[in-house]
Amino acid sequence: MHGRRVLRTARTLLALLPVALLAACGDDAVRAVPFDLSDSPACRAVAEHWPSTVGGLEPRVTAVQSTGVAAWGDPPIVARCGKLPPEPTTDPCIDIDGIDWVATELDDGTMFTTYGRTPAIEVLVPDAYDTAPLWLPAFGEAVRQVEQSLGECSSVTD
Repeated sequence: MHGRRVLRTARTLLALLPVALLAACGDDAVRAVPFDLSDSPACRAVAEHWPSTVGGLEPRVTAVQSTGVAAWGDPPIVARCGKLPPEPTTDPCIDIDGIDWVATELDDGTMFTTYGRTPAIEVLVPDAYDTAPLWLPAFGEAVRQVEQSLGECSSVTD
């Protein structure tokens, strides 16, 4: 029982880590940790299609060398490619322009992760932006570079 509690706490901390690292430290570069697969061929293809703007927000410089990480606006909306696909979950799943996204509420925003694609793409939207799912259509072209091959969400809501 104690081991499960430790594992659950560790998972929670790992989920919050990227959000905690978003603030710039002494410069304007956005800091975010790339996923292990962020420099894979699939993520390089995704990165070639990152949007030039997201809802009118201009791109930001990131403090990492990986093209699998990109950011827009202040506070930054951060996209990262290379995440392992999510396991089945009770978190809500939404379909935005034919792309399934699992939405996970965080303390200071919402984390959206593509469902059914390997590698997965994660988009972190801070609470400063209203109606978080409305920012996702900007990522459609980039996400479509990774084929949906692992199925669809079973509880998709439109």
